[in-house]
Amino acid sequence: MRHNAQTLLQPYELPGGLKLDNRIVMAPMTHLSSHADGTISDAELDYYALRAAGPGMVITAATWVLPNGGLPGGPGADDDDKIPGLRRLAAAIQDRGAKAVLQLFHSGRQATRTGDLVAPSAIPETREGAETPRPLEEEEIEGIIRAFGAAARRAISAGFDGVEIHGANGNLTHQFFSPHANRRQDRFGGTLERRMTFGLSVVDEVKRVVRERANKPFIVGFRLSPEERETPGITMDDALAFADELAARGLDYLHVSLMDFRNPPRSGSGDGRSRLAILQERVGQRVPLIGVGAVRTAEDAQGAMEIGIPLLALGRELLLEPDWANKVRDGRSGEIRTSLTASDRERLGIPEPMWRLLRSIPGWMPFEDE
Repeated sequence: MRHNAQTLLQPYELPGGLKLDNRIVMAPMTHLSSHADGTISDAELDYYALRAAGPGMVITAATWVLPNGGLPGGPGADDDDKIPGLRRLAAAIQDRGAKAVLQLFHSGRQATRTGDLVAPSAIPETREGAETPRPLEEEEIEGIIRAFGAAARRAISAGFDGVEIHGANGNLTHQFFSPHANRRQDRFGGTLERRMTFGLSVVDEVKRVVRERANKPFIVGFRLSPEERETPGITMDDALAFADELAARGLDYLHVSLMDFRNPPRSGSGDGRSRLAILQERVGQRVPLIGVGAVRTAEDAQGAMEIGIPLLALGRELLLEPDWANKVRDGRSGEIRTSLTASDRERLGIPEPMWRLLRSIPGWMPFEDE
């Protein structure tokens, strides 16, 4: 374990030239703790500051680029009035030693903040009671793509070190890539290649803004879900084709969203290895991968790093144990907490709305009283 722990704690330079102090990344997690208008609250500043002293990079919660793409309690980057709060957020992370990356998204048919529910097609989510969204007009799609670029400009103005385009977990970018959610027959859908158009256009627009606006190295990453459960749905072969195109865009990283890094594909590829290993072999020499999913102990981290990925994201474990990286560094892995008690919320700086969310999802967090 000593060699692998030291590898995890070594510096790493991203393709764009920005150097991370170590290979540990705080994964983006929904906290529901921003103000109602999407501005940054003191509670979320405290939450990030407590966890930013160990990882080399912190990725924030999904931040909407337009009001109809947001969630109640989520942060926004949809107008310049948000910049002062975003500046405080970037500083809260950077002052503790980590690079600060703002995750940008539009939630599409998942949105609950306004009454304007939009998606690529009039297909509801596959859950009971899901509302049927309004299909986007092509002009609206172009406007959303531009909104991602405008949000990236605001992240640059606020002093962030980079942005992550959220294309995973069922949001609008994921919806455009999905053959289940996207039934269009125009340049944004109909074939695998056209289903990639929205996501790749967002990447191109954000990269354009960064070239024009950033006066120092600035991270641009992309988060991808390799598969989905629906039929028809995204298969592993689809994800590999998309990863090829994303790797050609000169991204700083590709963040693979997984519940467990060990799991093999559900469909496609015909390969029994883990999805993370398959993606690492396919594109890992062209774009750095961030792996995530069920990493709690130092031994879990060792298993993930042995796949060959250069960066490892921790989500739930940094909720449980904000000092995870420092305890691994100091040889105190045995002290790492792997469960929660009802009295832990204040000690761990978890905002009350986020705590309620954690308690509402059976089995997602290891509560000792469950």
